[in-house]
Amino acid sequence: MAKKEKIKSMFDNIAPDYDKLNHIMSLNIDKGWRRKAVREMADTDKPLAVLDVACGTGDFTIEIARKVAKGSRIIGIDLSEGMMKVGREKIAAAQVDATLEYGDCEALTYADGSFDRISVGFGVRNFEHLSIGLEEMCRVLKPGGKLVILELSVPSNPIIRWCYKLYFLHILPAIGGMVSGNRGAYEYLPASVLHFPAPDKFIPMMREAGFSEVKHRALTFGICRMYVGIK
Repeated sequence: MAKKEKIKSMFDNIAPDYDKLNHIMSLNIDKGWRRKAVREMADTDKPLAVLDVACGTGDFTIEIARKVAKGSRIIGIDLSEGMMKVGREKIAAAQVDATLEYGDCEALTYADGSFDRISVGFGVRNFEHLSIGLEEMCRVLKPGGKLVILELSVPSNPIIRWCYKLYFLHILPAIGGMVSGNRGAYEYLPASVLHFPAPDKFIPMMREAGFSEVKHRALTFGICRMYVGIK
């Protein structure tokens, strides 16, 4: 089974408990990370065409829809219908203007230069072919458009890194497995973070995919990183 099919199945399975576990285990720090990323995206008073890739249950999509100019068009895409089912209910409750639809980041169905902004919140590490996903996102961005990526990361400070790995590799899978009934999913999630390229590897990948002015910011001791690239 291809990685993307495994990812789809896994997230379909944990979708009902995903939000609850996500916010509890991050102590809601993830909300602050998203707000910082949205400020990078909603940096103009003009309406924007926005694509939220790997939108999951729509937290990032909703925050973007709340902050961008009136008249903007916001589309979230994901492989998991289970996650988007939860997301659509949240969008309706939040009363924001956004649409969620099935989409594969490695084969986007949109024309070249369709979007002003593209976001990926904690999903880029799940791409089966990272370079292809980056190239596709660059393709559908307008010239001068901006890509904003939030992704979990391994802190560089050795003491913080030790505590982080203890929590991430042992405590999180136990709690996640107990609540969701799927320990394997919560073993995959930290493992995927540990295997994701460090900034000195990922930034060149963004540049090779066609992005310029690539910048990087560590958040909360490097537990999360924000990458920004301009087409």
